Amino acid sequence: METPIKVQNLKCGGCANTIQQKLISLKGVEYVTIDVENKLVHITHQDYVSFEILANKLKAIGYPMEGEENSLGAKATSMVSCAIGKISS
Repeated sequence: METPIKVQNLKCGGCANTIQQKLISLKGVEYVTIDVENKLVHITHQDYVSFEILANKLKAIGYPMEGEENSLGAKATSMVSCAIGKISS
């Protein structure tokens, strides 16, 4: 199954690297591709991995879905995630 999710705060390859690492660590997630320009995350996963699990994981690392509240806390979390992604790439 493939699920596309449009997110906020996705700005660069560092962000993409962190998103990919965090999502691929979820049991049942098989593959993750990210379109930074369009702020789109494509997740290939087993059927038992719900949309809610994926969206909550993205939100927890600072990348809420488009249309959700994008609080100062989410923005700060995404900046930290981005920095970690740049370091670990």
